[in-house]
Amino acid sequence: MNEAGEPRDYFTVKEVADYLHLNEKKIYALVKEGAIPATKAAGKWLFPRKLVDEWLLESAHGGVLADRLVIAGSDDPLLAAAAALLASQIGASGLVSLSPTGTRLGLALLAQRRAHAVAIHWGPAASADRRHPQLVRSYPTHRSWTLVRLARREQGILLGRAIVGATGLETLVRPGIRWALRQEGAGSQHFLETQLAQRGLTVAEEQITARALSEREAAALIARGQADCAPGVHGAASEFGLGFLPLGWECFDLVLPRSVYFRRLFQALLEVLRGPEIAAVAASLQGYDLEPLGRILPIPED
Repeated sequence: MNEAGEPRDYFTVKEVADYLHLNEKKIYALVKEGAIPATKAAGKWLFPRKLVDEWLLESAHGGVLADRLVIAGSDDPLLAAAAALLASQIGASGLVSLSPTGTRLGLALLAQRRAHAVAIHWGPAASADRRHPQLVRSYPTHRSWTLVRLARREQGILLGRAIVGATGLETLVRPGIRWALRQEGAGSQHFLETQLAQRGLTVAEEQITARALSEREAAALIARGQADCAPGVHGAASEFGLGFLPLGWECFDLVLPRSVYFRRLFQALLEVLRGPEIAAVAASLQGYDLEPLGRILPIPED
């Protein structure tokens, strides 16, 4: 209780142990396993009361919230198509929803148990088996997470009609080209910044006309004539009828708690992604390789 006699928003180790009728040693073990929602502030572990209560509900009888699947993180046309198809199949028996937050914010939401899974991409495909686990390990609850490969995607620049024939990044940083950049923490923005740095190029501040919060928002800005180009995947360019300048391939993965991986809804999503309808969508959008779909990646400790 606080000074006003109201319940605290955060428990200490001792308080959460009393609340759960466990000893403090067990609480520390749960924290180490990433099994209980916790955060560290000024060297002390704190436990958000609301999330602890949700964790208790989720743990009861195999998970009373197992009839929903909330996916945050990176935006993707193919994943959106799969989620829509799954939602149509299950009808009112469950909920499947996507929240395109970008990679970094999605992982933060997963760490706070506000999402069930997060779509991520962070750099070229050649280094993804190292970079993705490294990124995931920076979150304290990662020990209870699983990393699942969905696809390889072609990453590059979405191009408007006026510059559809652009042949390189060098032609897009000249004055007069309007960019819609992504927010910090978005995988497409990270990919672009890496490519620019390798070439010694920069996008001038006066060229930036908008900040898009998702792949589709970036594509829509170009389609509406509010920008000439933006970082994004080939699939988003195809979906909006835009040109595309390829810069390389990346891996597109899902991060989720192991308990969610075995749920009926998530396994149903994998089945939909393996099905002929989504294979046809991938072929029409272009820039997808579904061969690695379902591969489990290890998350080794340093």
